[in-house]
Amino acid sequence: MSTTSDRIVVTGLGATSPLGGDVSSTWEALLAGTSGARRLEADWVEEYNLPVTFGATLAVPASDVLTRVELRRQDPCAQYALIASREAWKDAGSPEVEPERLAVSVGSGIGGIDTLITAWENLREKGPRRVSPLAVPMLLVNSPTAMVSLELGARAGGHTPVSACASGAEAIGSAIQILRTGRADIVVAGGSEAAVHPLPIAGFSAMQALSTRNDDPERASRPYDVDRDGFLIGEGAAMLVLETYDHAVARGAKIHAELVSVGVSTDAHHIAAPEPEGIGAATAMRLALESGDIDLADVVHLNAHATSTPAGDVAESKAVRSALGGHVDHVAVSATKSMTGHLLGAAGALEAIFTIKALQERTAPAQINLDTMDEAIDLDVVAGDHRTLPEGDIVALDNSFGFGGHNVTLAFRRMS
Repeated sequence: MSTTSDRIVVTGLGATSPLGGDVSSTWEALLAGTSGARRLEADWVEEYNLPVTFGATLAVPASDVLTRVELRRQDPCAQYALIASREAWKDAGSPEVEPERLAVSVGSGIGGIDTLITAWENLREKGPRRVSPLAVPMLLVNSPTAMVSLELGARAGGHTPVSACASGAEAIGSAIQILRTGRADIVVAGGSEAAVHPLPIAGFSAMQALSTRNDDPERASRPYDVDRDGFLIGEGAAMLVLETYDHAVARGAKIHAELVSVGVSTDAHHIAAPEPEGIGAATAMRLALESGDIDLADVVHLNAHATSTPAGDVAESKAVRSALGGHVDHVAVSATKSMTGHLLGAAGALEAIFTIKALQERTAPAQINLDTMDEAIDLDVVAGDHRTLPEGDIVALDNSFGFGGHNVTLAFRRMS
């Protein structure tokens, strides 16, 4: 067991998602089995004759929360991060910290695509004088990190992991090193994505990665189901406030959970497809367990990556069974993307919050849309009714995998 000065704890949570405008409403909707899938009403759906006409858009639009100036000067990707970070900071008690002791790490897979395409269209149709002087800082992938750093006055470092759909989880994992090396006292970390846009939808559709259930969007995301046909694209942001245990106790902070460890690996197999046996993913899980000195008997829950793609779900199932061995049958597996959709670079951060909430309430949430289990999936999947988790300082894992073979596993422990 690590010393208290090495222990990293979560003291603040914030989110805006397809299920709710904050953590509380998002978690409540998740437990109610609500789908965040909606038909897209934007003109561009018909204009470009998109093969997929639905997505998991924000439950509470950013325009309902932010000022006109904030909306005008920030890409939606940064807007979402700002909303989530404000909630997380408030939840942490708005701690007083020297700017030089506060760091920020926000991951994103795609970044400011709305700004990028709009600027390109202005250039092509109206000329260079009509391109906004804010276009470049708004479209950069580090825009969410920059805006959160500006908001909080953080000067201990701003980081932007870009590892596709593992970005948000990697950003949270990076907080461990930042805090343990003593560079900062507090790190605000998470992920943000605003890619419900015609170009990503067209691109993912060309790859046959998205579900095409246009006639039944709410049942489109169906991890582990034999009839799954791809993922549901979503958007949103989730942020965590992290600090050392000693620092949190010294300031009397409320502690949600301990971030025990992180495991990171790469498949080196294919630019988009997962390694079919889940070798790299299993390595990330093992590294998280080993570096955190975690007893397998304490692991009771997994929030799986579970995107609802035919190949990805099977590869992860093999990885989980390989990493956990015979103990896998004692681990309740939740597939929350069945409700939220896939938030790409923000997925791991939102699911980290779900993992923490599951530990706090000792409740593994049940997925929806699982009618017939794929026989190739050999996991204890929670469906139908939520699962009550056991007593004690239990551990839960959060898996995130991304195009390019990026694998990240976060391990959280409940603190009595």
